[in-house]
Amino acid sequence: MVEAINMTLDQELANDDKVLLFGEDVGVNGGVFRASQGLNAKYGDERVSDTPLSESGIGGMAIGLAFQGFRPIMEIQFFGFVFETMDSIAGQMARTRFRMGGKKNLPIVVRSPFGGGTHTAEMHGDSLEGLIAQTPGIKVVVPSSPYEAKGLLAASIHDNDPVLFLEHLKLYRSFREEVPEEQYEIPLNEAHVAREGNDVTVAAYGYMVREALKAAEELEKDGISVEVIDLRTISPVDYETLGKSIEKTGRFVMVQEAQRQAGVGNTIISEVSQRFILSLKAPVQFVSAPDSVFPFALAEDYWLPGADDIIKAVKDAEDF
Repeated sequence: MVEAINMTLDQELANDDKVLLFGEDVGVNGGVFRASQGLNAKYGDERVSDTPLSESGIGGMAIGLAFQGFRPIMEIQFFGFVFETMDSIAGQMARTRFRMGGKKNLPIVVRSPFGGGTHTAEMHGDSLEGLIAQTPGIKVVVPSSPYEAKGLLAASIHDNDPVLFLEHLKLYRSFREEVPEEQYEIPLNEAHVAREGNDVTVAAYGYMVREALKAAEELEKDGISVEVIDLRTISPVDYETLGKSIEKTGRFVMVQEAQRQAGVGNTIISEVSQRFILSLKAPVQFVSAPDSVFPFALAEDYWLPGADDIIKAVKDAEDF
């Protein structure tokens, strides 16, 4: 996935001189995970640049550049550091088009790695996407694979409103797939049926899509057909695709890596219960991390949800 992201950034910088990329260590070093490797040498310091260690400054600069007609791509080095720039994102970017009566847009992409499973230091793996998903005026996109990342990132850069683009750490190099070299877009706000099934609908995003697909393969051996929905965009959510699946299966399992009280799972479950209650044959199941602070590295594997938890939830839904 990191190579797919690098390819997309390269293509967008080449096609539009208004696209700028910046953040801590983004320039000369090519980012902590080398997502921007080689781009500083190719496009120079004015297009791909390092910033001081100041998330609030990065956010403020992105807003100023967007007001001047640029299309900034700002990177928060780890999403656990988002608190330092919450005013820029939630207080300014998200409400500018409303504030300006539709006369001014801020086409900003906020890129940031997040997620557990790689034993990072404290405040590096937290799933804090729910903080931004609760903020009207900004889209939140979480790809689940290299192919999805390339198309969704291109669409995010072309969008005229701010987009938070979250890249799961474990997906950067955990598996490979074919990705077209030519440019393409995957529309924002559209979920994807990653696996078709008839008995239970499982919705997930980011790395949890991979765990849901693993669970679906195991459950198929027991004669349970699972439909896996990759949400892709978690704000706004594509409830039309979710609804069609739930109307077919009658059972729904929501999966997120974030703690039960965090993420977007509770909101989605609430909406599903209100919109599609007459299609549900069983109580909705929820797979998530427990409601505790993200653990230190040694306990991370026990704390994070995975395929086994999804399998249990699907079987619980099937028991009704």
